[in-house]
Amino acid sequence: MSEKRRISLVAGSYERFIWGFTLNPNKQTLNPLFSYPSHLSLIKSVAVSGSVVASGGSDDTIHLYNLSAASSLGSLNHHSSTVTALSFYSPPHLPFPRNLVSADADGSLAIFDADGFVHLKTLPVHKKAINDLALHPSGKLALTVSRDNCFAMVNLVRGRRSFCCRLDKEASLVRFDASGDSFFMAVDEIVSVHQAEDARLLLELQCSKRVLCAAPARNGLLYTGGEDRSITAWDIKSGKAAYCIEEAHAARVKGIVVLSDEATGDDEPYLVASASSDGTIRAWDVRMAATEKPNPLAECKTQSRLTCLAGSSLKFKQPQAGKKNAKVEDENQMVTDQ
Repeated sequence: MSEKRRISLVAGSYERFIWGFTLNPNKQTLNPLFSYPSHLSLIKSVAVSGSVVASGGSDDTIHLYNLSAASSLGSLNHHSSTVTALSFYSPPHLPFPRNLVSADADGSLAIFDADGFVHLKTLPVHKKAINDLALHPSGKLALTVSRDNCFAMVNLVRGRRSFCCRLDKEASLVRFDASGDSFFMAVDEIVSVHQAEDARLLLELQCSKRVLCAAPARNGLLYTGGEDRSITAWDIKSGKAAYCIEEAHAARVKGIVVLSDEATGDDEPYLVASASSDGTIRAWDVRMAATEKPNPLAECKTQSRLTCLAGSSLKFKQPQAGKKNAKVEDENQMVTDQ
């Protein structure tokens, strides 16, 4: 069986369109895959795992897509308010996601089995809208930050909130690092780095303006973007900026993706993608950033006001004829009705 690599990017917009692209770094092109008016109003979040895409919008729905076939898989209507954040749990030994977790403006999390997208449970976590959620690589734990100025940990195996504390200010973003040993929270222009085991503060990253998006890489860097229109790579051990692509976009940066292989956990060592509210998606060869201001490796203008970005760089083998992927039971499967 021949091995191939598929690099995909998906973006959501204020104009309710979802955009799909394939990136060819050798030819330096971003090729349109689809554009679909999937929601009735603006799209707040997108998530990608393998060939499966999910988008959540202010019309209270989640839409699902098959990236390989560029087709719709239908919608999920279990939320009664804006879907604010989405995340797939994808075990490393499976070529497809095991679960989808979504957050909404009522402060709740919904958990779905990705095999058929069966709704498993909805958990009340916060009193106000959840701004962001992050899943631990084990699939057992979720972190949430909310407009109620609180930070919470959710035990996804037991299906309940296990910890909640009040923050000095409202956090807009939360992310685990690639290993799951630490996590990041963004409050305005400050990104704090915490130990995952006990939430102990390790250090703070001082950005020039408000941070709107972030993406960790396995090489110990954290990429941030936001109101400063730049992409900054932070060394999370020293707390210092490793390099910065200044004025990466003409408007605020709304999404950053470090293109990684979900099946093996390997990162492309130099490919980073970003999306701006001016409608431009760009792919970068960050190897050039240490010596000079790089030009985009590839770019595409969607003519939309982009709100979010997700992507994957997945190695896969052509399946043998007549065989289908069997569902594999995972000991870390998120459970609900216990």
